[in-house]
Amino acid sequence: MEALSTGVRDGGGRGDSETSNVVLITVDSLRTDAIGPYDDGRHSPVIDSLAERGTVFERAFATGNWTPFSFPSILASRPVFADTGRIGVDEVPTLPETLSEAGVSTAGFNAANGFLTSSWGYDDGFDEFEPFVASVGSSIYSRYLATHPTVEAWLQLAASPIRRAASRLRGNADDRPFLDTSRMFDVEHAATDFIEGTDSPFFLWIHYMDTHTPYVPAPRYIREVSSDLIGTPRMIHAHTRTGLGWEVGDRTLSDLRTLYQATARQVDASIGRLLEALSAAGAREETAILLAGDHGEEFQEHGHLAHYPKLYDELIRVPLIADVPGADGRRIEGQIGLDAIPPTIAELLGADAPEIWEGESLVSTVREGDAPPDEPVVSVTVRGQEVTAQPIPRSLSDGDLLVSVRDRDWTYIENVDTGDSELYHRPSDPIQGTDRSVDPSEEERAVVEEFRPIARSHANRLSDGDAASKPDVDDDLERRLEALGYK
Repeated sequence: MEALSTGVRDGGGRGDSETSNVVLITVDSLRTDAIGPYDDGRHSPVIDSLAERGTVFERAFATGNWTPFSFPSILASRPVFADTGRIGVDEVPTLPETLSEAGVSTAGFNAANGFLTSSWGYDDGFDEFEPFVASVGSSIYSRYLATHPTVEAWLQLAASPIRRAASRLRGNADDRPFLDTSRMFDVEHAATDFIEGTDSPFFLWIHYMDTHTPYVPAPRYIREVSSDLIGTPRMIHAHTRTGLGWEVGDRTLSDLRTLYQATARQVDASIGRLLEALSAAGAREETAILLAGDHGEEFQEHGHLAHYPKLYDELIRVPLIADVPGADGRRIEGQIGLDAIPPTIAELLGADAPEIWEGESLVSTVREGDAPPDEPVVSVTVRGQEVTAQPIPRSLSDGDLLVSVRDRDWTYIENVDTGDSELYHRPSDPIQGTDRSVDPSEEERAVVEEFRPIARSHANRLSDGDAASKPDVDDDLERRLEALGYK
């Protein structure tokens, strides 16, 4: 299979370039305002350099509020629930399957997100696949820690001064995360080994979990993002309050934000080491890098932390950056959904996209600056009787279906089971705090009349599926999911 020529770029030292390989980097819970390309006040030098070389999509939207609702679009260009009524991609043609059939070597490394495993079909098409979802062991102690991540964090944080002192005595740097369960280094090392041992063309997918709760970065990255050094006691205090469900005050919220920013910087540094591995292998200038968040994270913008079932911008607007060999750097204003990722990567590597895929390739946008399709982006979530009710929803039967529709300026959200709706004008109300569906103007009524049929049409496409056909999830994986807060 021949890689597609991307043409000549004037200046920049990249010259006549071909895209022989693609690396897709997804970062769990990554907000747009956590990195420099979307917020000048943030410190993310590696990602900043990718953005300067590549294309920054200003209005990229996830198709769901959390990983299992978003990832069917990222790796299969399909809406969640549309094919089987279940989360996962086990009955649709995935990006790695499509590329593998076209002769591309494929590898996927996931830093222990239990929803991105073979149980939901995410290993399909990968020559090498490792989710790093380790066994929790059979002892009562191991089982307890696996299902009580805050306690595990307490223990490791409390031991961190001893660990850091031992690390310094061994001559090691202090860039290892406090909480080893992030599996960042495991993913990084596996990806490096794949790069070093694989000839072009190849597709590599890496999923980071550092910016997912609990946020426990290495000390050096806390120092890089804040002059107010947060020590172990304050980290324990912040995680204690959130883990036990206590009220979170301004100071604790500020500490959590700082820790979150430090984990984003930690991922940034890891991406830098990955790019160094590509350069050392002589593959950097022929490798396209796509970086995306799978969803965002809430810091009480609408009353909660993490990513409970909501569809506001702090959870749905995500970073998307594409650094493609030979393409000029640019920023794109038009809205796009993450279901554009699979057809974009397929085109870059010369593979034909399956007809069932819903997204449209962004290659002409990246290379030529063409406007992306000016279509509203649809996202979904499922909410129980209370927004924080457990279990966290995995199927349509777990609660009411909420659907959002977004264009450049407007966000429409409808609970299709109750008929309740919300409307927000983002340019004048970026935090989405004023519901315009109450006593709407003529313009606002027109937006509702345009978006409501889109939301309901999407809802009608989703299948309830067969509860009996839900995948079997072993006890070990269930405990790991509970360790992430997903019961």
